[in-house]
This record gives sequence, C-alpha cells and structure tokens, in this order.
Amino acid sequence: MELQDHKIIVVGAGIGGLTAALALRARGADVTVFEQAEAITEVGAGLQISPNGRVVLRALGLEPAFDQVSVKAQSVVLRDYRRTAEVLRLDLAKYAAEQVFSFVHRADLIDVLASAVRAAGVHVRLLQKVERVENGPKPVLHLANGAQVQADLIVGADGLHSPTRAALNRADAPFFTGQVAWRTIVPNTVNLPNEANVFMGPGRHLVCYPLRGGSVVNIVAVQEKAEWAAEGWHHVDDPENLRRAFAGFQGVARALLDQVEDVRQWGLFRHPVADVWQQGRLAILGDAAHPTLPFMAQGANMAFEDAWVLADSLATQPDIEMGLAQYQARRHQRASRVIEAANGNAWKYHLSFPPVRGLAHLALRLGGAVAPERMVRQFDWLYGYDVTAGSG
Repeated sequence: MELQDHKIIVVGAGIGGLTAALALRARGADVTVFEQAEAITEVGAGLQISPNGRVVLRALGLEPAFDQVSVKAQSVVLRDYRRTAEVLRLDLAKYAAEQVFSFVHRADLIDVLASAVRAAGVHVRLLQKVERVENGPKPVLHLANGAQVQADLIVGADGLHSPTRAALNRADAPFFTGQVAWRTIVPNTVNLPNEANVFMGPGRHLVCYPLRGGSVVNIVAVQEKAEWAAEGWHHVDDPENLRRAFAGFQGVARALLDQVEDVRQWGLFRHPVADVWQQGRLAILGDAAHPTLPFMAQGANMAFEDAWVLADSLATQPDIEMGLAQYQARRHQRASRVIEAANGNAWKYHLSFPPVRGLAHLALRLGGAVAPERMVRQFDWLYGYDVTAGSG
C-alpha cells in the first residue's frame, strides 16, 4: 500500500512513538506526533539497547548518531553481593562479537530520535493531552482542550496508561509483583569499565553500567517487598532508604550507593499483553500493547521492533486494515515470549537460602568455565533477531 496519501497520527513522543513516526514517514506517510508534554525531553535514566533494537536504528539510518551518544558493552558480570570476585563473566566482545550491546542515557536517545523526526518533516504538536480515543471509519482523538482530531490511522504509543489501548481492550488488572526498584545516576568515581555488573543478594539485586562516555554510572536496584501502592517510576525517595535496603552490599556496589544524592523509586507491576493491538484504523505499540518488567532490559528494544513491523506491514499490504492485522500477527507471539522471559528472570538473582545461593553460584561458575560461549549465546533467540530482515 502506498502511504503517501495517508494522514497518520502517532500519540506519544517517547521511544516507540518517535521511531514509529520515522518508520512511517520513511515510507511516505504524512505523520503528526501528538505529545502531552511541553517539550520532547526525558529525565535521567539509562537504557540497554541490545542487537535486536540496534538493527532498527541501523535501518533508519540512525546508527552513527546513536554510537556518538552510547557506550558499547564489552561484557556482563555477575557478582555475589558480599564478595568482589566474579561469579560469572559473559564476555560479549569475545563470544558475540557480531552482536553490539550498548548503554545509553534515555535523554540522549530521545534527542537522536527527535532530531531525526524533525529533519524528516514529521509534524510535532506539543501540549496535546489525549483524553480518549474513538475508533471508527476515521478514528478520532478527543483532547483535553476540547478539540477533536481525525486521521486515516491513529497509532497509540502512549505508554502504560494508554487511552488508545483502552479504546481497543477491556480494562485489565495489573498486579504487584512483590518487588520495588530504585533508579539513579552517580559519577563514575570507581572507574567502572564498559560492562554491566549485576550484584546478587538475598531478596534483592543491583545492576550498574556506565553512560555518557563512562563519566557517570546508571544504577537500578530491585528489592522484594510485601506492599506497594502507586505505579510509575517518578516517585522521589530518600537515598538513605536505598542504602538501608542494600546495606550488606560490598565493593563497587557499596562505593556507588554511598554517592547517591537523588533517587526515584517505583513498584513493579505485571500487566497482561493486550489481546487486541489493532482494530479498524487504530493500533497500539510498545508499553501500550505489552508493558514489560525490566529484567531483560527489553522495553525500548521491543518498541523499536514494534515500530518497524507496523510501518513495514502497512507498506506491504493492500490496505490499512490488512496491514494492521499483519502487524499484530507478526508481533504478538514474540512480544509475549520476551515478556514471559522477563517475568521469570529476577528470582535467579534473589536466592535467599545460603546453601541454595552457593550451589547456584557454583553452577554459574562451572558453566562459565566449561561452556563460556554457550552461556553468552543462550539468548540468541532474543538478541540475534533481526526484525528488519523480513516478515519475522
């Protein structure tokens, strides 16, 4: 289908929305992005971009710009929370040299995407809060300012509490996973190399990796907790609460925690994958379709994949409805598999009974010694996937 004559609105100027706007514009569509904020900005947070996300950046011509603002990961290192010795080193540079894993500040990635969007001639309308979305022959956005806007196609990249998802699906009931997380960035005074370190402790773990040329370190710390009320990761917390929760952590983890001056906390909730991603001329992608826990670092990467497949499906099918149907058919099963992997990943780092934790760490050490390449390549189904290579 030729997209040149189609007016498409993308709701949300996050990673998924901007990528979708670029991919659709590259195929000739007239694209407008509606964003409720007064500027396209992001707060301080790090992201891991794995090879399956990078291929989309490459296909959109953004790889050089992305490489300017990101750090190439050399390895992933698992450590016990009390000891400095490694439990397992996954040497990415040696055993997965053709796959590039990167760390990037979310704001820097948004800047790359937003600059490309503007250069491509995509229209961006700020301060446009969507109250609800009405599906129909021409779907309609109902804005908080009272305006109504029609388009040939509306794409909801509007995140966790998506009005677009609500127009397509019954209300779901997310449930608290029993885990809370903190996120912060501190100066890299410990000279952390270009690797992700995972410190594993009883009922909790801490991940850290460098950003912005190694000048700062991103920290994500997760703790099992019985109760939590509010969703969202913007809740300001006292750094002392973080330090108390991880009081037993030693070495680099302790040195980094001692530097924390500003931290955000959020409860981790599990949401079902949406049953309906598209209907008529309305579609959703990214967190609006499949919110994911952070334990495989795939939120941004899945949004990249969704955006590419959406544009590709529309361009290769005879009409919008068939294009959207193919989009969901190509994405639903893979996204569900990735999210299930993330759902089941955290417990491996949280073993509390010392003998069990000791045996698990011994098994990791043996696996790294006997079959290091196999340990690195166990997730090739995820990271080796190239959504731009065809209808995958």
